[in-house]
Amino acid sequence: MPSRDFSLYGAVDLGARQAAAKKQQERQAAAANAPAGAAGAGGAGAAGPAVLDVTDQSFNADVVERSRTVPVLVDFWAEWCGPCKQLGPILEKLAAEAAGKWVLAKVDIDANPQLGAYMQQMGVRGIPFVAVVVAGQLMPFLNGAAPEAQVRQAIDQLFEALRQEGILPEGEPGAPGEDAPESAMPAVDPVYQEAEEALQSGDLDAAQAAFQRVLDKNPNDDQAQQGLALVELSQRVRGLEAQQALTDAAAKPADVTAQLNAADVEMVSGQIEAAFDRLVGAVKRMAGDDREAVRKRLLQLFELLPPEDPRVGKARRALASALF
Repeated sequence: MPSRDFSLYGAVDLGARQAAAKKQQERQAAAANAPAGAAGAGGAGAAGPAVLDVTDQSFNADVVERSRTVPVLVDFWAEWCGPCKQLGPILEKLAAEAAGKWVLAKVDIDANPQLGAYMQQMGVRGIPFVAVVVAGQLMPFLNGAAPEAQVRQAIDQLFEALRQEGILPEGEPGAPGEDAPESAMPAVDPVYQEAEEALQSGDLDAAQAAFQRVLDKNPNDDQAQQGLALVELSQRVRGLEAQQALTDAAAKPADVTAQLNAADVEMVSGQIEAAFDRLVGAVKRMAGDDREAVRKRLLQLFELLPPEDPRVGKARRALASALF
Protein backbone atom coordinates (compact mmCIF):
# COMPACT_ATOMS: atom_id res chain seq x y z
CA MET A 1 0.00 0.00 0.00
CA PRO A 2 1.63 3.31 -1.01
CA SER A 3 2.31 5.56 1.95
CA ARG A 4 0.29 8.45 0.55
CA ASP A 5 -2.83 6.25 0.63
CA PHE A 6 -2.27 4.94 4.15
CA SER A 7 -4.44 7.00 6.47
CA LEU A 8 -6.51 6.34 9.56
CA TYR A 9 -9.84 7.04 7.91
CA GLY A 10 -8.97 5.08 4.79
CA ALA A 11 -8.12 1.96 6.80
CA VAL A 12 -10.99 2.13 9.26
CA ASP A 13 -13.67 3.20 6.82
CA LEU A 14 -12.83 0.49 4.29
CA GLY A 15 -13.36 -2.16 6.93
CA ALA A 16 -16.60 -0.53 8.04
CA ARG A 17 -17.99 -0.45 4.51
CA GLN A 18 -17.09 -4.09 3.90
CA ALA A 19 -18.64 -5.22 7.19
CA ALA A 20 -21.81 -3.21 6.62
CA ALA A 21 -22.16 -4.50 3.07
CA LYS A 22 -21.74 -8.10 4.19
CA LYS A 23 -24.34 -7.76 6.96
CA GLN A 24 -26.79 -6.04 4.64
CA GLN A 25 -26.38 -8.80 2.03
CA GLU A 26 -27.03 -11.45 4.70
CA ARG A 27 -30.20 -9.67 5.82
CA GLN A 28 -31.43 -9.24 2.26
CA ALA A 29 -30.77 -12.93 1.56
CA ALA A 30 -32.67 -13.91 4.70
CA ALA A 31 -35.59 -11.71 3.68
CA ALA A 32 -35.63 -13.18 0.17
CA ASN A 33 -35.72 -16.73 1.52
CA ALA A 34 -38.39 -16.05 4.13
CA PRO A 35 -41.98 -17.21 3.51
CA ALA A 36 -44.23 -14.65 1.89
CA GLY A 37 -45.65 -12.23 4.43
CA ALA A 38 -43.24 -13.33 7.16
CA ALA A 39 -41.60 -10.57 9.18
CA GLY A 40 -37.99 -10.96 10.25
CA ALA A 41 -35.18 -8.76 11.50
CA GLY A 42 -34.11 -8.20 7.93
CA GLY A 43 -37.59 -7.73 6.53
CA ALA A 44 -38.55 -4.75 4.43
CA GLY A 45 -41.40 -2.35 4.85
CA ALA A 46 -42.73 0.46 2.73
CA ALA A 47 -39.59 2.51 3.29
CA GLY A 48 -37.19 -0.29 2.31
CA PRO A 49 -35.16 -2.58 4.59
CA ALA A 50 -36.26 -2.53 8.22
CA VAL A 51 -32.65 -2.74 9.48
CA LEU A 52 -29.62 -1.03 7.97
CA ASP A 53 -25.93 -1.21 8.89
CA VAL A 54 -24.56 2.29 8.32
CA THR A 55 -21.06 3.78 8.28
CA ASP A 56 -19.45 7.19 8.60
CA GLN A 57 -19.84 7.58 4.83
CA SER A 58 -23.39 6.27 4.41
CA PHE A 59 -24.96 7.93 7.47
CA ASN A 60 -26.12 11.07 5.68
CA ALA A 61 -27.88 9.19 2.87
CA ASP A 62 -29.12 6.18 4.83
CA VAL A 63 -30.20 8.03 7.98
CA VAL A 64 -30.48 11.81 7.59
CA GLU A 65 -32.04 11.84 4.11
CA ARG A 66 -34.15 8.74 4.77
CA SER A 67 -35.54 10.37 7.92
CA ARG A 68 -37.28 12.97 5.76
CA THR A 69 -39.75 10.28 4.69
CA VAL A 70 -39.69 7.84 7.63
CA PRO A 71 -38.35 8.10 11.23
CA VAL A 72 -35.05 6.34 11.84
CA LEU A 73 -33.90 4.90 15.16
CA VAL A 74 -30.09 4.75 15.38
CA ASP A 75 -28.57 2.00 17.54
CA PHE A 76 -24.97 2.81 18.59
CA TRP A 77 -23.29 -0.45 19.62
CA ALA A 78 -19.97 -2.35 19.76
CA GLU A 79 -19.00 -6.01 19.60
CA TRP A 80 -17.52 -5.92 23.12
CA CYS A 81 -20.70 -4.47 24.66
CA GLY A 82 -22.79 -7.17 26.36
CA PRO A 83 -25.95 -5.06 26.87
CA CYS A 84 -25.81 -4.11 23.17
CA LYS A 85 -26.27 -7.77 22.28
CA GLN A 86 -29.42 -7.83 24.41
CA LEU A 87 -30.96 -4.64 23.05
CA GLY A 88 -29.98 -5.07 19.39
CA PRO A 89 -32.15 -8.12 18.60
CA ILE A 90 -35.12 -6.50 20.36
CA LEU A 91 -34.83 -3.38 18.22
CA GLU A 92 -34.45 -5.46 15.05
CA LYS A 93 -37.58 -7.47 15.90
CA LEU A 94 -39.62 -4.32 16.58
CA ALA A 95 -38.35 -2.68 13.39
CA ALA A 96 -39.55 -5.65 11.36
CA GLU A 97 -42.93 -5.56 13.11
CA ALA A 98 -43.22 -1.83 12.36
CA ALA A 99 -43.55 -2.74 8.66
CA GLY A 100 -42.03 0.49 7.37
CA LYS A 101 -43.42 2.91 9.99
CA TRP A 102 -39.83 3.41 11.16
CA VAL A 103 -36.38 2.08 10.25
CA LEU A 104 -33.50 0.88 12.44
CA ALA A 105 -29.96 1.98 11.59
CA LYS A 106 -27.11 0.19 13.38
CA VAL A 107 -23.76 1.93 13.99
CA ASP A 108 -20.70 -0.01 15.16
CA ILE A 109 -18.81 2.77 16.98
CA ASP A 110 -15.49 0.92 16.82
CA ALA A 111 -15.64 0.72 13.02
CA ASN A 112 -17.03 4.25 12.60
CA PRO A 113 -15.02 6.70 14.74
CA GLN A 114 -16.66 9.85 13.38
CA LEU A 115 -20.13 8.70 14.44
CA GLY A 116 -18.75 7.47 17.76
CA ALA A 117 -17.24 10.90 18.34
CA TYR A 118 -20.53 12.60 17.46
CA MET A 119 -22.30 10.41 20.00
CA GLN A 120 -19.86 11.66 22.64
CA GLN A 121 -20.51 15.26 21.58
CA MET A 122 -24.10 14.70 22.68
CA GLY A 123 -22.78 13.91 26.17
CA VAL A 124 -23.27 10.15 25.84
CA ARG A 125 -20.57 8.17 27.62
CA GLY A 126 -21.93 4.63 27.42
CA ILE A 127 -23.60 2.19 25.07
CA PRO A 128 -26.00 0.88 24.03
CA PHE A 129 -27.39 4.26 23.06
CA VAL A 130 -30.32 4.87 20.71
CA ALA A 131 -31.16 8.15 19.00
CA VAL A 132 -34.13 9.02 16.80
CA VAL A 133 -33.79 11.03 13.59
CA VAL A 134 -36.93 12.68 12.23
CA ALA A 135 -37.04 15.08 9.27
CA GLY A 136 -33.26 15.41 9.40
CA GLN A 137 -33.19 16.22 13.12
CA LEU A 138 -31.44 13.95 15.64
CA MET A 139 -32.63 13.55 19.25
CA PRO A 140 -31.42 11.28 22.08
CA PHE A 141 -33.85 8.48 22.88
CA LEU A 142 -32.63 5.47 24.93
CA ASN A 143 -29.46 4.89 26.95
CA GLY A 144 -28.93 1.31 28.13
CA ALA A 145 -30.62 -2.05 27.57
CA ALA A 146 -34.17 -2.94 28.69
CA PRO A 147 -36.65 -5.82 28.32
CA GLU A 148 -38.68 -6.00 25.12
CA ALA A 149 -41.89 -4.81 26.76
CA GLN A 150 -40.22 -1.67 28.06
CA VAL A 151 -38.53 -0.94 24.73
CA ARG A 152 -41.82 -1.40 22.88
CA GLN A 153 -43.60 0.94 25.30
CA ALA A 154 -40.82 3.53 25.04
CA ILE A 155 -41.08 3.55 21.23
CA ASP A 156 -44.87 3.97 21.39
CA GLN A 157 -44.45 6.85 23.85
CA LEU A 158 -41.77 8.41 21.65
CA PHE A 159 -44.00 8.60 18.59
CA GLU A 160 -46.92 9.85 20.67
CA ALA A 161 -44.73 12.62 22.10
CA LEU A 162 -43.52 13.54 18.60
CA ARG A 163 -47.13 13.82 17.43
CA GLN A 164 -48.05 16.00 20.39
CA GLU A 165 -45.11 18.29 19.62
CA GLY A 166 -46.25 18.56 16.01
CA ILE A 167 -43.14 16.82 14.67
CA LEU A 168 -45.25 13.89 13.45
CA PRO A 169 -48.71 14.47 11.95
CA GLU A 170 -51.68 13.15 13.92
CA GLY A 171 -52.76 9.67 12.88
CA GLU A 172 -49.60 8.96 10.87
CA PRO A 173 -47.15 7.28 13.25
CA GLY A 174 -44.55 6.67 10.57
CA ALA A 175 -44.51 9.97 8.68
CA PRO A 176 -42.21 12.78 9.83
CA GLY A 177 -43.46 16.33 9.79
CA GLU A 178 -42.44 18.85 7.19
CA ASP A 179 -40.66 21.16 9.62
CA ALA A 180 -39.03 19.73 12.73
CA PRO A 181 -38.03 22.47 15.19
CA GLU A 182 -34.39 23.54 15.03
CA SER A 183 -34.13 23.00 18.79
CA ALA A 184 -34.59 19.26 18.25
CA MET A 185 -31.02 18.99 16.99
CA PRO A 186 -28.46 18.95 19.80
CA ALA A 187 -26.15 21.94 19.68
CA VAL A 188 -22.67 21.09 18.45
CA ASP A 189 -19.66 23.11 19.55
CA PRO A 190 -18.44 25.03 16.45
CA VAL A 191 -14.89 23.99 17.25
CA TYR A 192 -15.87 20.31 17.01
CA GLN A 193 -17.58 21.01 13.70
CA GLU A 194 -14.45 22.77 12.47
CA ALA A 195 -12.32 19.78 13.53
CA GLU A 196 -14.66 17.31 11.81
CA GLU A 197 -14.66 19.29 8.56
CA ALA A 198 -10.87 19.49 8.68
CA LEU A 199 -10.61 15.72 9.15
CA GLN A 200 -12.97 15.06 6.26
CA SER A 201 -10.91 17.35 3.99
CA GLY A 202 -7.67 15.71 5.10
CA ASP A 203 -6.33 18.84 6.83
CA LEU A 204 -4.88 17.14 9.89
CA ASP A 205 -3.02 20.24 11.08
CA ALA A 206 -6.24 22.27 11.21
CA ALA A 207 -8.04 19.45 13.02
CA GLN A 208 -5.21 19.22 15.54
CA ALA A 209 -5.35 22.96 16.18
CA ALA A 210 -9.13 22.87 16.69
CA PHE A 211 -9.00 20.04 19.22
CA GLN A 212 -6.11 21.73 21.00
CA ARG A 213 -8.17 24.91 21.41
CA VAL A 214 -10.85 22.89 23.17
CA LEU A 215 -8.28 21.29 25.47
CA ASP A 216 -6.71 24.66 26.26
CA LYS A 217 -10.09 25.69 27.70
CA ASN A 218 -10.96 22.32 29.23
CA PRO A 219 -8.05 19.87 29.62
CA ASN A 220 -10.49 17.16 30.79
CA ASP A 221 -12.66 17.17 27.65
CA ASP A 222 -12.71 13.44 26.81
CA GLN A 223 -14.01 13.90 23.28
CA ALA A 224 -11.32 16.45 22.41
CA GLN A 225 -8.64 14.22 23.91
CA GLN A 226 -9.85 11.33 21.76
CA GLY A 227 -10.03 13.53 18.68
CA LEU A 228 -6.50 14.84 19.20
CA ALA A 229 -5.17 11.31 19.71
CA LEU A 230 -6.90 10.28 16.48
CA VAL A 231 -5.31 13.14 14.54
CA GLU A 232 -1.85 12.48 15.95
CA LEU A 233 -2.07 8.80 15.05
CA SER A 234 -3.13 9.69 11.52
CA GLN A 235 -0.19 12.10 11.24
CA ARG A 236 2.25 9.43 12.38
CA VAL A 237 1.11 6.78 9.90
CA ARG A 238 0.87 9.22 7.00
CA GLY A 239 4.51 8.60 6.07
CA LEU A 240 4.54 4.84 6.68
CA GLU A 241 4.20 1.86 4.36
CA ALA A 242 2.14 -0.63 6.34
CA GLN A 243 3.70 -3.97 5.40
CA GLN A 244 7.22 -2.61 5.61
CA ALA A 245 6.59 -1.27 9.12
CA LEU A 246 5.43 -4.70 10.28
CA THR A 247 8.36 -6.44 8.59
CA ASP A 248 10.85 -4.07 10.22
CA ALA A 249 9.32 -4.64 13.66
CA ALA A 250 9.55 -8.42 13.28
CA ALA A 251 13.21 -8.17 12.25
CA LYS A 252 14.18 -5.65 14.95
CA PRO A 253 12.42 -6.50 18.25
CA ALA A 254 14.81 -4.23 20.20
CA ASP A 255 14.30 -1.20 17.90
CA VAL A 256 11.92 1.15 19.70
CA THR A 257 11.01 3.14 16.58
CA ALA A 258 10.17 -0.02 14.65
CA GLN A 259 7.91 -1.26 17.44
CA LEU A 260 6.11 2.10 17.77
CA ASN A 261 5.52 2.32 14.01
CA ALA A 262 4.20 -1.24 13.84
CA ALA A 263 1.80 -0.62 16.74
CA ASP A 264 0.45 2.47 14.96
CA VAL A 265 -0.07 0.46 11.77
CA GLU A 266 -1.89 -2.27 13.68
CA MET A 267 -4.07 0.30 15.42
CA VAL A 268 -5.31 1.94 12.22
CA SER A 269 -5.82 -1.49 10.65
CA GLY A 270 -8.22 -2.46 13.45
CA GLN A 271 -5.77 -4.87 15.13
CA ILE A 272 -6.18 -3.13 18.45
CA GLU A 273 -5.26 -5.97 20.78
CA ALA A 274 -2.21 -6.78 18.66
CA ALA A 275 -1.02 -3.17 18.97
CA PHE A 276 -1.50 -3.20 22.74
CA ASP A 277 0.21 -6.58 23.14
CA ARG A 278 3.15 -5.44 21.02
CA LEU A 279 3.79 -2.39 23.17
CA VAL A 280 3.32 -4.21 26.47
CA GLY A 281 5.88 -6.75 25.26
CA ALA A 282 8.27 -3.94 24.32
CA VAL A 283 7.93 -2.45 27.80
CA LYS A 284 8.98 -5.78 29.25
CA ARG A 285 12.04 -6.02 26.96
CA MET A 286 13.27 -2.44 27.04
CA ALA A 287 14.71 -0.09 29.64
CA GLY A 288 15.42 3.59 30.20
CA ASP A 289 14.26 6.15 27.64
CA ASP A 290 13.13 3.49 25.17
CA ARG A 291 10.87 1.91 27.76
CA GLU A 292 9.40 5.29 28.69
CA ALA A 293 8.74 6.11 25.02
CA VAL A 294 6.82 2.87 24.58
CA ARG A 295 4.82 3.46 27.77
CA LYS A 296 3.80 6.95 26.63
CA ARG A 297 2.78 5.71 23.18
CA LEU A 298 0.60 3.00 24.73
CA LEU A 299 -1.16 5.61 26.87
CA GLN A 300 -1.76 7.69 23.73
CA LEU A 301 -3.35 4.71 22.00
CA PHE A 302 -5.63 4.14 25.00
CA GLU A 303 -7.09 7.60 24.33
CA LEU A 304 -8.53 6.34 21.04
CA LEU A 305 -11.04 4.04 22.74
CA PRO A 306 -13.76 4.60 25.36
CA PRO A 307 -12.37 4.15 28.90
CA GLU A 308 -14.82 1.29 29.53
CA ASP A 309 -13.57 -0.72 26.53
CA PRO A 310 -12.43 -4.07 28.00
CA ARG A 311 -9.39 -4.09 25.71
CA VAL A 312 -8.15 -0.93 27.39
CA GLY A 313 -8.72 -2.36 30.86
CA LYS A 314 -6.89 -5.56 29.96
CA ALA A 315 -3.94 -3.69 28.46
CA ARG A 316 -3.71 -1.31 31.43
CA ARG A 317 -3.43 -4.26 33.79
CA ALA A 318 -0.79 -5.86 31.59
CA LEU A 319 1.16 -2.61 31.48
CA ALA A 320 1.07 -2.25 35.25
CA SER A 321 2.35 -5.81 35.59
CA ALA A 322 5.14 -5.15 33.08
CA LEU A 323 6.23 -1.97 34.90
CA PHE A 324 6.10 -3.26 38.44
